Amino acid sequence: MGLLNLLINDPLTFILLAIPLLYSIIIHELAHGWVAYRMGDPTAKWQGRLSLNPLKHLDPIGTLMLFIFGFGWAKPVPVNFNNLHDTRKGLIFVSSAGIAANMILAFLAFFTYRILSPASGGVPATFLYYLAQINIILAAFNLIPIPPLDGSKILMGFLPERLQYSLSRLEPYGFFIIIGLLYFGALNPFIDFFRWIVLSIISILLP
Repeated sequence: MGLLNLLINDPLTFILLAIPLLYSIIIHELAHGWVAYRMGDPTAKWQGRLSLNPLKHLDPIGTLMLFIFGFGWAKPVPVNFNNLHDTRKGLIFVSSAGIAANMILAFLAFFTYRILSPASGGVPATFLYYLAQINIILAAFNLIPIPPLDGSKILMGFLPERLQYSLSRLEPYGFFIIIGLLYFGALNPFIDFFRWIVLSIISILLP
């Protein structure tokens, strides 16, 4: 369910969720910058992007997509992969960091949901459920290997340089490709597949 539907059907839960969900995207981007910094690239730190200040991260279109479709994006954290100690590992680890952050948030929300839901129910349980689901969808969406999504850069980390270059050439058109595929529903099977993978990992970790 998109957040606009939630606003109509359950405005109280919407109000409780809006800020945490926006911060799910911010933490996603912050994770990219933090891992890049730890691997040798201070670009995000120099530009003030290692911050929880939403004004430094939010992208208007990506935020709107979150409220309409339940997933979206923030302004990409700048990373100079040439500064990293190991470029190939950097592509994989820096790009995976945001996805891992969303998975951790989803795990914590589900874990708390399991503890509180039987006793509390109502708004707290609904809040935790939606927080987990949105972070799962954010992780699944970003696993799609279409530039500029994280999945494409993770894939580049395993590809030879010639194929890395070919895939990177799609990046200027990636946004339009993604919007078009979303409009026609062509990405739904991929989102569902990656969502299943994310849920499977979280299910293994849950006690």
